[in-house]
Amino acid sequence: MRIHKFISLTGFCSRRETKRLLENGRITINGEICNKDTMVNEGDVVLIDGQPIPHKSSAAYIAFNKPVGITSTSNPDIEGNILELVDIPERVFAVGRLDKASQGLILLTNDGELANRISQADYGHEKEYEVTVDQPVTDLFLQKMAEGVPVLNTITKPGKTKIVSKYVFRITLTQGLNRQIRRMCKTLGYEVEKLERIRIMNIHLHALNAGKWRYLEDEELSELKKSLGVQ
Repeated sequence: MRIHKFISLTGFCSRRETKRLLENGRITINGEICNKDTMVNEGDVVLIDGQPIPHKSSAAYIAFNKPVGITSTSNPDIEGNILELVDIPERVFAVGRLDKASQGLILLTNDGELANRISQADYGHEKEYEVTVDQPVTDLFLQKMAEGVPVLNTITKPGKTKIVSKYVFRITLTQGLNRQIRRMCKTLGYEVEKLERIRIMNIHLHALNAGKWRYLEDEELSELKKSLGVQ
């Protein structure tokens, strides 16, 4: 199998982090620095920074409410990383990202297959956000946000919108372009003042306070895995 998948299955880090390690020449197979196209065969010795990959601990599935100012990474070399607030024995990584200025739900796990299924846009998994903007929300604005907005040389996929109050609305998306909601709003003449992700598929933020985390409940995890088609 390719090195990306091999590392992912160990639960050591996300594919995004694996890419960074490969670009920096920190992964070797049988003593040779490898790249993204390198294949791992049975009996190969794979090392990261010259050290064996730690044995995967028990599977962990966590819902975390990322505060503003925290970076969506488990890389300990980056100040303000998620693991500064999530102190657990298992090594976990973030599934997807929220930009530093945004807050809300992020899933953390060491289950590489589950993480990859959630992250792949082709599967169309729903993510819901509550957004506060700088001027009154109109029906026309919500209609345009739902139909799709031109950003980053493309038209965003259709979504669902709902007004919450004069300056607050909710939007459910099935894709995750870079700073997508902020760019969509800006195209339509609005500025985002607060952006919070409140749901990923069947996992809800609910009353989880900023900076706090919890393990997923058995029923939540079972439904999530069923939706993703993983064991």
